[in-house]
Amino acid sequence: MATLDQCRAALERLAQNLSTAEGDVRSAAALDRSLSCRIIDLDVTFLGRLADGTLRDITSVPGPPPQKAQIRLTMAGDDLVALVDGELNFAKAWATGRVRLEAGLRDLLRLRTLL
Repeated sequence: MATLDQCRAALERLAQNLSTAEGDVRSAAALDRSLSCRIIDLDVTFLGRLADGTLRDITSVPGPPPQKAQIRLTMAGDDLVALVDGELNFAKAWATGRVRLEAGLRDLLRLRTLL
């Protein structure tokens, strides 16, 4: 099971990856949206903001998110680490229920480039 520090490090790597992305990935990440990532096995939620092509202001709170973010992810810590490390395909994990993504239709359409 991934630790809280490993999950935080994975999100920081994701933020770095997004900030150096180019083309379609860069434009898809250019949304300005609140984001939550609930790690069910650690009972913690990471909160942040997807803005200007990167993930910013990452914080964590115990339990479920205090408010509903515009883009919401739910998964196990190991899955977060595997996704960021490129060991787990997002589309396959989403299709099999290992990862849950909730967002408005317009956001889902833009995010599909990232997935």
